[in-house]
Amino acid sequence: MTKRLDGRKNDELRPMKVELGVVKSADGSCYLEWGNNTVIATVHGPRPIFPKHLANSEKAVVDYRYRMAPFSVGERKSPVPAKRDKEISLVSGFSLESAIQVEKFPNTVIDIDTVILSSNAGTRAAAITAASLACADAGLPMNGIVSAVASGRANGEFILDLTKEEEDAEDAVDTAIGVLMPQKEIVLLQMDGFVKKEDWKKMISIGLKGAEKVYDFQKNALLKKYPVDGDINE
Repeated sequence: MTKRLDGRKNDELRPMKVELGVVKSADGSCYLEWGNNTVIATVHGPRPIFPKHLANSEKAVVDYRYRMAPFSVGERKSPVPAKRDKEISLVSGFSLESAIQVEKFPNTVIDIDTVILSSNAGTRAAAITAASLACADAGLPMNGIVSAVASGRANGEFILDLTKEEEDAEDAVDTAIGVLMPQKEIVLLQMDGFVKKEDWKKMISIGLKGAEKVYDFQKNALLKKYPVDGDINE
């Protein structure tokens, strides 16, 4: 297996670092460094929703917002949410809703905000991973944790956790995959590019194995702050 420009193996994640409870005014929060990506996620709620016509009598509304700070990339980004930000917010919110037991909080809203402070590819996966930890930090009853990662192809190799340089390769294809763990249910799947069916299967296989590695990291982060007896999967 060949090594990449940053020295990683094809199936290796970039270094990750996390801190929970960093925003004292939030019900739950998470600061995540993942390679050269830096994300902060906050959770507020569940709380009453206004205007009231937006309420759902059967479950909480998950209002997920993904934003990139103007200084997160080399060329200053507009602070106005772009179409891409809105699309990522929508699909990421659906993936997190599958993890939260929203049926326990009808007629309320759960606000989840993620801000990308620095960016180097894979930001939607990093944001979802941080947001899921922030939800757990908030004490929300959950069905599991969403573990997200990108897998794809670059320079003729099938790889995990692409960098910006790899995303810019001529043959680049990348897939964002979110997996509800420990159930191993895919709750997010987005692909940029085109591949053959057999190559698609390889990318998904790499992504699923990568999500398990992300989940191990998330478990360790939660156990560090909230030690428990027995298996956290129970």
